[in-house]
Amino acid sequence: MRWVKIFKSAQEANARLPENKPQLLVVGDQRICLVKHKDHLYAVSNTCTHNGESLNKGQINYAGEVVCPWHGYQFNLQTGREYLERSADLETFPIRVEEDGLYLGL
Repeated sequence: MRWVKIFKSAQEANARLPENKPQLLVVGDQRICLVKHKDHLYAVSNTCTHNGESLNKGQINYAGEVVCPWHGYQFNLQTGREYLERSADLETFPIRVEEDGLYLGL
């Protein structure tokens, strides 16, 4: 696994990421949906496995799922699993906090 620094500190991440607003993060050729939900950071693949829409255009629901803006498919931010198992799971990416910043595992 390769670790890529995405923020200089947890404070920077908190300042730059609004709560429950999916953000697009591009690392090399990977498009990742980055979400701060209940003060925890999650990273999942940005492409809906049902129809290919960008999940950073979606919303976060009360259950901690990113909801696809096209057809409402709901993916758990922790596991990547679609709520009703109607399509394949999303890839999830680990995030770790180090003294010198936040890192995303690819």
